[in-house]
Amino acid sequence: MGRRAEVLKRSRHARSQRVRPEVAGASHAPSTTLRSLRGNSALSALAIFAAACHRLTMDQPNKNDNASAGDDFLTLREGETLREGEVTAALPAEFDASLYFIGHVRTPWQSREQCPKNPRESNAVCAVELDPRWTPALKGLESVSHVLLFYWMDRTRRDLVLQVPRHYGEQRGTFALRSPARPNPIAVAVAQLICVEGNALYVVGVDCLDNTPLLDIKPYFASIDSVPDAVVGWHARRKTAR
Repeated sequence: MGRRAEVLKRSRHARSQRVRPEVAGASHAPSTTLRSLRGNSALSALAIFAAACHRLTMDQPNKNDNASAGDDFLTLREGETLREGEVTAALPAEFDASLYFIGHVRTPWQSREQCPKNPRESNAVCAVELDPRWTPALKGLESVSHVLLFYWMDRTRRDLVLQVPRHYGEQRGTFALRSPARPNPIAVAVAQLICVEGNALYVVGVDCLDNTPLLDIKPYFASIDSVPDAVVGWHARRKTAR
């Protein structure tokens, strides 16, 4: 299959994952610098597709902009109460540290139902927008093929110690799961870096709602980050029992 055919196939697959960019958004695609990056027209097609998708949601207000810090982490999952078997714990009275949101992740997903369960479930190209003050910190990242993105799941609760995920239906401890509901709702994704354009990255492989706060970016080193023989015992047993 030719390179262009592959790109078209991926774009159709992304659209099937609820990605519906407006045609008008193409006028807001990255500059011609993007088209020359890595000398590959296929990457340009992906980036223009991402920009159109990004424009679709860029002007929408963040529902949490006016929420107090104490409101969001006790908010129930959309339309849900605690599931049978789930247990909460009282949160500490005070925070131990502060952090900076360095940007936001722009995705096509507006609700938990639309969002993929993990970064490998979607080929959608998404934009990672940094606060312009951090743009110099991207120097050298354009040579990297994959990045570790750390983001803050700001629309989940933080007091669950035992959970019953809908797609598993079994009780597990929070620290044995990759659920966004946790004391510090930090998520991590190994994303393919398509290109860097100004203060924006275009990536494939995230699983968060649109406008999710970004905490950090690190280059992915296969030599130290990959552990091919790693095992999650309960998950392996579950797959074997099918």
